[in-house]
Amino acid sequence: MNTRPEIDAALARKIQGAVRDGMADQIAFTEELVRKPSVRGQEHTAQDFLFQELKARGYAMDRWAIDPAEIENHPGFSPVAVPYDNAINVVGTHRPRDEQGRSLILNGHVDVVPTGPLDMWERAPFEPHIEGDWLYGRGSADMKAGLVANIFALDALKRLGYQPAATVHVQSVTEEECTGNGALSALARGYKAEAAIIPEPMGEGFARASVGVIWFRVHVKGHPVHVADASTGENAIDAAIFLIGELKTYEKQRNALKKDHPHFAELEKPINVNIGKIEGGDWASSVPAWCSFDVRTALYPGENAKEAAREIETFLRGASGKHSFLGNNPPEIEFNGFMAEGFELEAGSDAEKTLAAAHTTATSKELESFTSLAYLDARVFVLYDGTPCLVYGPVSKGIHGFNEAVSIKSTENVTNTIALFIALWCGLEPISG
Repeated sequence: MNTRPEIDAALARKIQGAVRDGMADQIAFTEELVRKPSVRGQEHTAQDFLFQELKARGYAMDRWAIDPAEIENHPGFSPVAVPYDNAINVVGTHRPRDEQGRSLILNGHVDVVPTGPLDMWERAPFEPHIEGDWLYGRGSADMKAGLVANIFALDALKRLGYQPAATVHVQSVTEEECTGNGALSALARGYKAEAAIIPEPMGEGFARASVGVIWFRVHVKGHPVHVADASTGENAIDAAIFLIGELKTYEKQRNALKKDHPHFAELEKPINVNIGKIEGGDWASSVPAWCSFDVRTALYPGENAKEAAREIETFLRGASGKHSFLGNNPPEIEFNGFMAEGFELEAGSDAEKTLAAAHTTATSKELESFTSLAYLDARVFVLYDGTPCLVYGPVSKGIHGFNEAVSIKSTENVTNTIALFIALWCGLEPISG
Protein backbone atom coordinates (compact mmCIF):
# COMPACT_ATOMS: atom_id res chain seq x y z
CA MET A 1 0.00 0.00 0.00
CA ASN A 2 1.82 3.10 -1.23
CA THR A 3 -0.93 5.67 -0.74
CA ARG A 4 -3.47 6.38 1.95
CA PRO A 5 -6.39 3.93 1.65
CA GLU A 6 -9.88 5.23 0.95
CA ILE A 7 -13.10 3.97 2.45
CA ASP A 8 -16.38 3.95 0.61
CA ALA A 9 -18.16 7.17 1.55
CA ALA A 10 -21.58 5.55 1.93
CA LEU A 11 -20.17 2.84 4.22
CA ALA A 12 -18.30 5.47 6.25
CA ARG A 13 -21.55 7.37 6.82
CA LYS A 14 -23.28 4.18 7.92
CA ILE A 15 -20.48 3.36 10.36
CA GLN A 16 -20.53 6.85 11.82
CA GLY A 17 -24.29 6.63 12.22
CA ALA A 18 -24.02 3.26 13.94
CA VAL A 19 -21.40 4.65 16.36
CA ARG A 20 -23.62 7.63 17.10
CA ASP A 21 -26.61 5.37 17.71
CA GLY A 22 -24.60 3.40 20.26
CA MET A 23 -23.09 6.33 22.17
CA ALA A 24 -25.66 6.43 24.98
CA ASP A 25 -25.00 2.77 25.74
CA GLN A 26 -21.26 3.28 25.32
CA ILE A 27 -21.16 6.09 27.87
CA ALA A 28 -23.29 4.10 30.31
CA PHE A 29 -20.90 1.15 29.89
CA THR A 30 -17.92 3.43 30.53
CA GLU A 31 -19.58 4.83 33.65
CA GLU A 32 -20.16 1.30 34.96
CA LEU A 33 -16.51 0.46 34.39
CA VAL A 34 -15.38 3.65 36.17
CA ARG A 35 -17.44 2.60 39.19
CA LYS A 36 -15.16 -0.41 39.62
CA PRO A 37 -12.08 0.95 41.44
CA SER A 38 -9.40 -0.98 39.59
CA VAL A 39 -6.36 0.36 41.43
CA ARG A 40 -3.41 -1.99 41.78
CA GLY A 41 -4.43 -5.21 43.48
CA GLN A 42 -8.15 -4.61 42.87
CA GLU A 43 -8.40 -5.00 39.11
CA HIS A 44 -10.33 -8.28 39.19
CA THR A 45 -13.85 -6.85 39.59
CA ALA A 46 -13.46 -4.66 36.50
CA GLN A 47 -11.98 -7.58 34.61
CA ASP A 48 -14.86 -9.85 35.67
CA PHE A 49 -17.27 -7.26 34.26
CA LEU A 50 -15.38 -7.01 30.97
CA PHE A 51 -15.06 -10.79 30.69
CA GLN A 52 -18.82 -11.22 30.94
CA GLU A 53 -19.52 -8.39 28.50
CA LEU A 54 -17.14 -9.77 25.88
CA LYS A 55 -18.42 -13.30 26.40
CA ALA A 56 -22.00 -12.09 25.87
CA ARG A 57 -20.89 -10.68 22.53
CA GLY A 58 -19.81 -14.13 21.39
CA TYR A 59 -16.03 -13.77 21.55
CA ALA A 60 -13.77 -16.70 22.41
CA MET A 61 -12.67 -15.87 25.92
CA ASP A 62 -9.39 -16.17 27.82
CA ARG A 63 -8.62 -14.97 31.35
CA TRP A 64 -5.51 -15.49 33.47
CA ALA A 65 -3.49 -14.03 36.34
CA ILE A 66 -0.06 -12.79 35.31
CA ASP A 67 2.62 -15.25 36.38
CA PRO A 68 5.97 -13.46 36.84
CA ALA A 69 7.81 -16.77 36.51
CA GLU A 70 6.60 -17.07 32.92
CA ILE A 71 8.01 -13.71 31.83
CA GLU A 72 10.82 -12.88 34.26
CA ASN A 73 13.50 -13.87 31.73
CA HIS A 74 11.97 -11.81 28.95
CA PRO A 75 13.99 -8.66 28.10
CA GLY A 76 10.84 -6.56 28.55
CA PHE A 77 10.11 -7.79 32.08
CA SER A 78 9.90 -5.31 34.97
CA PRO A 79 10.63 -6.37 38.57
CA VAL A 80 7.60 -7.13 40.74
CA ALA A 81 7.24 -6.08 44.37
CA VAL A 82 3.58 -7.04 44.99
CA PRO A 83 1.39 -10.18 44.68
CA TYR A 84 -0.23 -10.77 41.30
CA ASP A 85 -3.27 -12.75 42.51
CA ASN A 86 -5.68 -10.12 41.15
CA ALA A 87 -3.51 -8.96 38.25
CA ILE A 88 -5.92 -10.48 35.76
CA ASN A 89 -5.73 -10.17 31.98
CA VAL A 90 -8.79 -10.67 29.78
CA VAL A 91 -8.82 -11.30 26.02
CA GLY A 92 -11.84 -11.79 23.78
CA THR A 93 -11.09 -13.07 20.29
CA HIS A 94 -13.16 -12.67 17.13
CA ARG A 95 -12.44 -15.10 14.33
CA PRO A 96 -14.02 -14.62 10.91
CA ARG A 97 -15.59 -17.27 8.72
CA ASP A 98 -13.04 -16.54 6.02
CA GLU A 99 -9.70 -14.96 6.98
CA GLN A 100 -9.33 -12.37 4.22
CA GLY A 101 -8.04 -9.25 5.95
CA ARG A 102 -5.19 -8.36 8.28
CA SER A 103 -5.28 -9.30 11.95
CA LEU A 104 -5.55 -6.71 14.70
CA ILE A 105 -5.13 -6.30 18.46
CA LEU A 106 -7.32 -3.74 20.21
CA ASN A 107 -5.54 -3.23 23.52
CA GLY A 108 -6.34 -1.22 26.63
CA HIS A 109 -5.41 -1.25 30.29
CA VAL A 110 -7.98 -1.44 33.05
CA ASP A 111 -5.72 -0.47 35.97
CA VAL A 112 -5.87 3.09 37.32
CA VAL A 113 -3.63 5.15 39.58
CA PRO A 114 -4.63 5.98 43.20
CA THR A 115 -7.02 8.85 43.75
CA GLY A 116 -4.96 10.91 46.19
CA PRO A 117 -6.80 12.87 48.92
CA LEU A 118 -10.53 12.52 48.35
CA ASP A 119 -11.25 16.03 49.65
CA MET A 120 -9.37 17.44 46.67
CA TRP A 121 -11.90 15.95 44.24
CA GLU A 122 -15.05 17.91 43.47
CA ARG A 123 -17.02 14.63 43.40
CA ALA A 124 -16.29 11.06 44.53
CA PRO A 125 -13.67 9.76 42.06
CA PHE A 126 -15.30 6.38 41.45
CA GLU A 127 -18.80 7.78 41.06
CA PRO A 128 -18.83 9.02 37.45
CA HIS A 129 -20.77 12.10 36.44
CA ILE A 130 -21.25 14.16 33.30
CA GLU A 131 -20.95 17.92 32.99
CA GLY A 132 -21.40 19.22 29.48
CA ASP A 133 -19.07 17.28 27.19
CA TRP A 134 -17.00 15.82 30.03
CA LEU A 135 -17.33 12.41 31.71
CA TYR A 136 -15.58 12.63 35.08
CA GLY A 137 -14.10 9.91 37.27
CA ARG A 138 -10.82 8.19 38.05
CA GLY A 139 -9.85 6.15 35.03
CA SER A 140 -12.48 7.71 32.77
CA ALA A 141 -9.76 9.01 30.43
CA ASP A 142 -6.79 6.85 31.42
CA MET A 143 -8.00 4.70 29.89
CA LYS A 144 -11.44 3.18 30.36
CA ALA A 145 -13.14 5.34 27.71
CA GLY A 146 -10.59 4.11 25.18
CA LEU A 147 -10.88 0.51 26.28
CA VAL A 148 -14.66 0.71 25.86
CA ALA A 149 -14.25 2.44 22.48
CA ASN A 150 -12.48 -0.71 21.24
CA ILE A 151 -15.50 -2.81 22.19
CA PHE A 152 -18.14 -0.43 20.86
CA ALA A 153 -16.36 0.10 17.54
CA LEU A 154 -16.93 -3.60 16.91
CA ASP A 155 -20.49 -3.29 18.24
CA ALA A 156 -21.20 -0.53 15.71
CA LEU A 157 -20.10 -2.74 12.84
CA LYS A 158 -22.25 -5.55 14.20
CA ARG A 159 -25.33 -3.29 14.21
CA LEU A 160 -24.76 -2.83 10.49
CA GLY A 161 -24.58 -6.59 9.99
CA TYR A 162 -20.79 -6.73 9.59
CA GLN A 163 -17.87 -8.31 11.39
CA PRO A 164 -14.11 -8.09 10.74
CA ALA A 165 -12.85 -10.38 7.98
CA ALA A 166 -9.75 -11.10 10.08
CA THR A 167 -8.86 -12.20 13.58
CA VAL A 168 -9.25 -9.46 16.18
CA HIS A 169 -8.08 -9.80 19.79
CA VAL A 170 -9.75 -7.40 22.26
CA GLN A 171 -7.35 -7.13 25.20
CA SER A 172 -7.93 -5.67 28.64
CA VAL A 173 -4.65 -5.84 30.54
CA THR A 174 -3.38 -4.82 33.95
CA GLU A 175 -0.07 -3.47 35.28
CA GLU A 176 0.27 -0.73 32.65
CA GLU A 177 0.62 1.90 35.35
CA CYS A 178 3.52 0.25 37.17
CA THR A 179 5.40 -2.41 35.18
CA GLY A 180 3.97 -3.05 31.72
CA ASN A 181 3.95 -6.75 32.57
CA GLY A 182 0.28 -7.18 31.62
CA ALA A 183 0.74 -6.50 27.92
CA LEU A 184 4.01 -8.46 28.03
CA SER A 185 2.20 -11.45 29.54
CA ALA A 186 -0.38 -11.35 26.74
CA LEU A 187 2.39 -11.38 24.14
CA ALA A 188 4.13 -14.27 25.88
CA ARG A 189 0.80 -16.14 25.91
CA GLY A 190 0.82 -16.02 22.13
CA TYR A 191 -1.41 -13.07 21.26
CA LYS A 192 0.01 -11.47 18.12
CA ALA A 193 -1.35 -9.58 15.13
CA GLU A 194 -0.31 -7.53 12.12
CA ALA A 195 -1.15 -4.25 13.89
CA ALA A 196 -2.35 -2.99 17.26
CA ILE A 197 -4.28 0.04 18.49
CA ILE A 198 -4.19 1.38 22.06
CA PRO A 199 -6.70 4.23 22.65
CA GLU A 200 -4.78 6.06 25.38
CA PRO A 201 -5.87 9.70 25.90
CA MET A 202 -3.74 11.26 23.16
CA GLY A 203 -5.90 14.25 22.25
CA GLU A 204 -6.80 12.60 18.92
CA GLY A 205 -3.14 12.46 17.91
CA PHE A 206 -0.91 9.42 17.89
CA ALA A 207 2.42 8.68 19.53
CA ARG A 208 5.34 8.58 17.10
CA ALA A 209 7.82 7.91 19.92
CA SER A 210 7.74 7.42 23.67
CA VAL A 211 10.16 7.38 26.56
CA GLY A 212 11.00 4.28 28.51
CA VAL A 213 10.54 4.33 32.28
CA ILE A 214 12.46 3.10 35.33
CA TRP A 215 11.13 3.02 38.88
CA PHE A 216 13.43 2.76 41.88
CA ARG A 217 13.37 3.24 45.63
CA VAL A 218 16.23 4.71 47.63
CA HIS A 219 16.64 3.49 51.22
CA VAL A 220 18.74 5.73 53.49
CA LYS A 221 19.83 4.78 57.00
CA GLY A 222 20.80 7.35 59.64
CA HIS A 223 22.10 7.27 63.19
CA PRO A 224 19.24 7.84 65.65
CA VAL A 225 19.72 9.81 68.87
CA HIS A 226 17.52 11.91 71.14
CA VAL A 227 16.82 15.27 69.56
CA ALA A 228 18.59 16.90 72.48
CA ASP A 229 21.81 15.36 71.14
CA ALA A 230 20.97 15.86 67.47
CA SER A 231 24.47 17.00 66.58
CA THR A 232 25.84 13.58 67.55
CA GLY A 233 23.45 11.68 65.28
CA GLU A 234 22.83 11.47 61.55
CA ASN A 235 19.43 12.48 60.19
CA ALA A 236 18.30 10.01 57.49
CA ILE A 237 15.68 12.43 56.18
CA ASP A 238 18.25 15.19 55.76
CA ALA A 239 20.52 12.74 53.95
CA ALA A 240 17.66 11.71 51.67
CA ILE A 241 16.96 15.37 50.87
CA PHE A 242 20.63 15.75 49.91
CA LEU A 243 20.33 12.84 47.48
CA ILE A 244 17.10 14.24 46.04
CA GLY A 245 18.95 17.45 45.28
CA GLU A 246 21.72 15.46 43.59
CA LEU A 247 19.14 13.67 41.44
CA LYS A 248 18.17 17.04 39.99
CA THR A 249 21.75 17.26 38.73
CA TYR A 250 21.28 13.80 37.20
CA GLU A 251 18.10 15.07 35.55
CA LYS A 252 19.99 17.99 33.96
CA GLN A 253 22.66 15.62 32.68
CA ARG A 254 20.07 13.37 31.12
CA ASN A 255 18.20 16.22 29.44
CA ALA A 256 21.44 17.48 27.91
CA LEU A 257 21.45 14.28 25.82
CA LYS A 258 18.23 15.17 24.01
CA LYS A 259 20.21 16.61 21.10
CA ASP A 260 21.14 13.04 20.17
CA HIS A 261 17.48 11.97 19.87
CA PRO A 262 15.64 13.71 17.03
CA HIS A 263 12.11 13.11 18.33
CA PHE A 264 13.08 14.68 21.66
CA ALA A 265 15.58 17.36 20.66
CA GLU A 266 13.05 20.21 20.46
CA LEU A 267 11.28 19.37 23.70
CA GLU A 268 12.15 21.60 26.65
CA LYS A 269 12.52 18.79 29.20
CA PRO A 270 12.00 15.27 27.89
CA ILE A 271 13.48 13.52 30.93
CA ASN A 272 11.66 14.03 34.22
CA VAL A 273 13.12 12.61 37.43
CA ASN A 274 10.11 12.58 39.72
CA ILE A 275 10.21 12.00 43.48
CA GLY A 276 6.79 10.41 43.75
CA LYS A 277 6.73 9.24 47.35
CA ILE A 278 8.75 9.74 50.54
CA GLU A 279 8.50 8.40 54.07
CA GLY A 280 10.82 8.22 57.04
CA GLY A 281 11.38 8.50 60.73
CA ASP A 282 9.45 7.19 63.72
CA TRP A 283 9.19 10.01 66.27
CA ALA A 284 9.30 13.79 66.19
CA SER A 285 11.78 13.91 69.09
CA SER A 286 14.17 11.35 67.62
CA VAL A 287 16.74 11.96 64.90
CA PRO A 288 15.32 9.66 62.19
CA ALA A 289 17.04 6.35 61.61
CA TRP A 290 15.58 5.77 58.15
CA CYS A 291 14.07 7.40 55.10
CA SER A 292 12.93 5.91 51.80
CA PHE A 293 11.80 7.67 48.67
CA ASP A 294 10.44 6.47 45.34
CA VAL A 295 11.64 7.80 42.00
CA ARG A 296 10.44 7.59 38.42
CA THR A 297 12.83 8.51 35.64
CA ALA A 298 12.77 8.15 31.87
CA LEU A 299 14.85 6.68 29.05
CA TYR A 300 15.32 7.75 25.46
CA PRO A 301 14.40 5.15 22.83
CA GLY A 302 17.34 2.88 22.15
CA GLU A 303 18.71 3.07 25.69
CA ASN A 304 19.01 -0.25 27.49
CA ALA A 305 17.00 -0.25 30.72
CA LYS A 306 19.34 -2.50 32.68
CA GLU A 307 22.37 -0.44 31.69
CA ALA A 308 20.49 2.71 32.69
CA ALA A 309 19.73 1.14 36.08
CA ARG A 310 23.44 0.50 36.63
CA GLU A 311 24.16 4.12 35.71
CA ILE A 312 21.63 5.28 38.31
CA GLU A 313 23.36 3.18 40.96
CA THR A 314 26.75 4.57 39.92
CA PHE A 315 25.46 8.14 40.06
CA LEU A 316 23.98 7.71 43.54
CA ARG A 317 27.17 6.11 44.82
CA GLY A 318 29.14 9.06 43.49
CA ALA A 319 26.68 11.53 45.00
CA SER A 320 26.88 9.75 48.36
CA GLY A 321 30.65 10.25 48.33
CA LYS A 322 30.09 14.01 48.59
CA HIS A 323 28.23 13.58 51.90
CA SER A 324 30.09 13.14 55.17
CA PHE A 325 27.85 10.34 56.45
CA LEU A 326 26.59 8.73 53.23
CA GLY A 327 30.15 8.37 51.98
CA ASN A 328 30.63 5.53 54.45
CA ASN A 329 26.96 4.55 54.66
CA PRO A 330 25.69 4.51 51.08
CA PRO A 331 21.99 4.07 50.39
CA GLU A 332 20.39 0.87 49.13
CA ILE A 333 18.84 1.12 45.67
CA GLU A 334 15.82 -1.09 44.96
CA PHE A 335 14.35 -1.40 41.46
CA ASN A 336 10.70 -2.07 42.18
CA GLY A 337 8.64 -1.50 39.04
CA PHE A 338 9.11 -0.25 35.50
CA MET A 339 12.25 -1.44 33.77
CA ALA A 340 10.82 -0.55 30.38
CA GLU A 341 12.52 0.78 27.25
CA GLY A 342 11.20 3.46 24.95
CA PHE A 343 10.25 3.08 21.29
CA GLU A 344 10.02 4.93 17.99
CA LEU A 345 7.75 4.16 15.04
CA GLU A 346 9.04 4.60 11.54
CA ALA A 347 6.82 6.91 9.50
CA GLY A 348 4.81 5.68 6.55
CA SER A 349 3.71 2.21 7.59
CA ASP A 350 0.49 0.78 6.15
CA ALA A 351 -1.00 0.83 9.64
CA GLU A 352 -0.23 4.52 10.10
CA LYS A 353 -1.67 5.39 6.68
CA THR A 354 -4.79 3.44 7.52
CA LEU A 355 -5.18 5.25 10.85
CA ALA A 356 -4.67 8.59 9.11
CA ALA A 357 -7.38 7.78 6.57
CA ALA A 358 -9.80 6.64 9.27
CA HIS A 359 -9.08 9.67 11.47
CA THR A 360 -9.56 12.15 8.62
CA THR A 361 -12.83 10.49 7.63
CA ALA A 362 -14.07 10.61 11.23
CA THR A 363 -12.93 14.13 12.13
CA SER A 364 -12.25 15.99 8.85
CA LYS A 365 -8.78 16.76 10.24
CA GLU A 366 -5.32 15.53 9.39
CA LEU A 367 -3.74 13.11 11.84
CA GLU A 368 -0.90 14.62 13.88
CA SER A 369 1.86 12.69 15.62
CA PHE A 370 3.86 13.67 18.68
CA THR A 371 6.38 12.41 21.18
CA SER A 372 5.00 10.99 24.42
CA LEU A 373 6.80 11.55 27.73
CA ALA A 374 4.66 8.90 29.42
CA TYR A 375 5.09 5.13 29.43
CA LEU A 376 3.05 3.32 26.77
CA ASP A 377 2.37 -0.41 26.43
CA ALA A 378 3.05 -0.01 22.71
CA ARG A 379 6.71 -0.75 23.48
CA VAL A 380 5.74 -4.42 23.98
CA PHE A 381 4.37 -4.71 20.45
CA VAL A 382 7.00 -2.57 18.73
CA LEU A 383 10.16 -3.79 20.47
CA TYR A 384 9.39 -7.45 21.05
CA ASP A 385 7.17 -8.46 18.14
CA GLY A 386 7.93 -5.91 15.43
CA THR A 387 4.24 -4.97 15.30
CA PRO A 388 3.16 -1.42 14.42
CA CYS A 389 1.24 -0.20 17.45
CA LEU A 390 -0.80 2.97 17.11
CA VAL A 391 -1.44 4.78 20.39
CA TYR A 392 -4.35 7.06 19.53
CA GLY A 393 -7.18 8.17 21.77
CA PRO A 394 -9.49 10.92 23.03
CA VAL A 395 -9.10 14.39 24.49
CA SER A 396 -8.79 14.34 28.29
CA LYS A 397 -7.91 16.40 31.34
CA GLY A 398 -6.73 15.68 34.87
CA ILE A 399 -5.21 12.23 34.28
CA HIS A 400 -3.16 11.11 37.30
CA GLY A 401 -4.52 14.19 39.06
CA PHE A 402 -7.85 15.39 40.43
CA ASN A 403 -11.17 15.61 38.57
CA GLU A 404 -10.00 13.39 35.72
CA ALA A 405 -12.31 13.59 32.72
CA VAL A 406 -12.65 12.53 29.09
CA SER A 407 -14.42 14.39 26.28
CA ILE A 408 -17.55 12.53 25.16
CA LYS A 409 -17.47 14.03 21.66
CA SER A 410 -13.83 13.09 21.29
CA THR A 411 -14.61 9.58 22.50
CA GLU A 412 -17.19 9.33 19.71
CA ASN A 413 -14.58 10.54 17.19
CA VAL A 414 -12.10 7.93 18.38
CA THR A 415 -14.70 5.16 18.28
CA ASN A 416 -15.52 6.18 14.73
CA THR A 417 -11.84 6.12 13.81
CA ILE A 418 -11.33 2.65 15.27
CA ALA A 419 -14.41 1.27 13.50
CA LEU A 420 -13.26 2.76 10.20
CA PHE A 421 -9.74 1.42 10.78
CA ILE A 422 -11.17 -2.06 11.29
CA ALA A 423 -13.13 -1.78 8.05
CA LEU A 424 -10.00 -0.73 6.14
CA TRP A 425 -7.43 -2.94 7.83
CA CYS A 426 -9.35 -6.15 8.54
CA GLY A 427 -11.99 -5.87 5.85
CA LEU A 428 -15.61 -6.69 6.58
CA GLU A 429 -17.81 -9.72 5.98
CA PRO A 430 -21.54 -10.17 6.61
CA ILE A 431 -22.27 -11.67 10.01
CA SER A 432 -24.61 -14.25 8.48
CA GLY A 433 -23.01 -16.08 5.55
